[in-house]
Amino acid sequence: MNRPTYLSRYSFYVFALLLAGCATEVPQALTPQYEAKSFIGPVAASAEVWPKAEWWNAFGSSELSGLVAEAQTNNLDLAVAASRVLEADAQVTIQRSALFPQFTARGQAERAGGAGGAVSSIGSNATASGTGNFFGLSLGATYQLDFWGLARDNLRSANEALKSARFAQEVVALTMTASVANKYLNILALRQRIAIANENIAAINGILDVIKLKVSAGASSNLDLAQEEAQIEGVEAQLPSLEQQEQEARYALALLLGRPPERFEVRARNLDALAAPVVAPGLPSQLLLRRPDVAQAEANLAAAHANVDAARAAFLPQIGLSGSGGFASVVIGTLLHGSNFGWDIGANLLQTIFDGGKLSGQKDLALATEQVLVANYRQAVLGAYSDVETALQQVAKNSLARDHLVRQIAAAEEAFAIAKLQYEHGATDLLTVLQAQQTLFGAEDELAQVTQARLQASVHLYEALGGGWLEDPDYRTQQF
Repeated sequence: MNRPTYLSRYSFYVFALLLAGCATEVPQALTPQYEAKSFIGPVAASAEVWPKAEWWNAFGSSELSGLVAEAQTNNLDLAVAASRVLEADAQVTIQRSALFPQFTARGQAERAGGAGGAVSSIGSNATASGTGNFFGLSLGATYQLDFWGLARDNLRSANEALKSARFAQEVVALTMTASVANKYLNILALRQRIAIANENIAAINGILDVIKLKVSAGASSNLDLAQEEAQIEGVEAQLPSLEQQEQEARYALALLLGRPPERFEVRARNLDALAAPVVAPGLPSQLLLRRPDVAQAEANLAAAHANVDAARAAFLPQIGLSGSGGFASVVIGTLLHGSNFGWDIGANLLQTIFDGGKLSGQKDLALATEQVLVANYRQAVLGAYSDVETALQQVAKNSLARDHLVRQIAAAEEAFAIAKLQYEHGATDLLTVLQAQQTLFGAEDELAQVTQARLQASVHLYEALGGGWLEDPDYRTQQF
């Protein structure tokens, strides 16, 4: 072998060592086309920038705050997410162990024999009588040298998976809290709609009494009576559906709290006492640091990239060291004498020559998975921007609709009172009263729904902004 060829091969292996032993950079997932410059949704001038960690308190309901606190303690989805973190932490411990030597200790005591000329299986203690003892005590050690960084890449992947599990737990916590708030608002809105329907029924009964008096006096026909009776039956037919929805919403809320649905109750009866909080987003770039789902997608991408590095390192030879030492004797009393001590050390190198494409397939799989997670990360970022814009529009549009409905109800109340009075004095027909009544109670029912939508839009906005979450700096700097 000539010198230039030797140096060329030596340089190649040195280069491979440096390349494989160092972690490569995670691919750039964000390009300018994925980065928003500002939010265009309308924002109230008085809105605070970014939600607080306990954002649900802004609704002004102590009952809601208590339900959220209970859910944070007892919610079963959150318990599962916490267990996933423990699983990921255990995987880190498993992968970290590959960086350290493995020690084993072995104690041995045997007695064996055979009849006649049979030879004992204990070679050094075989006797004519066929019976003998053997005692041994040894300590062994093995160490896999991580020249190419395979173990470190696997550990890095496990570290990122642990981060992902922690971020996933935060995602579950945020989603669960938003679900508790939304179910609570849904229950109160349904109760308010049920109350409105009962008020409508009471108003119809009042008009029905007037119609009956007029019919008995011959001042009105049975047509008016039949129309009003049909009206009351139609409103009463809506009640069972609303009551069933309210019951299902309570059951769903009980499940979020980790409670059985039986005897679970909510004290509040309507949405009147709740405040409609306002909150504004900061810069879109800051949003990416406040959304646990984006952080989770980023950690998943980093874990996949570490798997790519590990798949590359798997092509290179694996070098292991081993050693053992111990005592052996046929008499236990002399086991630890120096003359009975023995030892051995060794090294081994394992290089795959042919595996039918297994390593290549594993590398291709790791690369493909990485590309999937690049796309997932970009989608998470765009989804975060979209969530904020959608929530901002929801808050603005529902607030505008609510203002119109409040004015409509004020006018409809006056119109209904006038129509009812005129009908009692014979100055108008029943159809005018029915139309005014339907307009009033229809607007009140719609107002309850729009008020619910406005409050739930605030919940959506809090959730879209990350719910006051900020990544623990130790997650990025901690070495496991």
